[in-house]
Amino acid sequence: MASASTFRELDDASLLRSLAETKEELFNLRFQNATGQLDNIARLTQVRRDVARINTELRAREIAAAEALENQKEA
Repeated sequence: MASASTFRELDDASLLRSLAETKEELFNLRFQNATGQLDNIARLTQVRRDVARINTELRAREIAAAEALENQKEA
């Protein structure tokens, strides 16, 4: 489980790549859970929260970029 500060250090391309990998892992974990092969069910929660952390960081960057553009237009 990665912390939010870990994701803040990554650039946009790395974040998107990490998001894709994490979503793929979540898919695989859900599939394993449905077939009864998953041993550590808590991992589902951890990965789901990692997806949320990555999405939150991407959205924060999007908002910051929009605000910077708006401030640039006003100046």
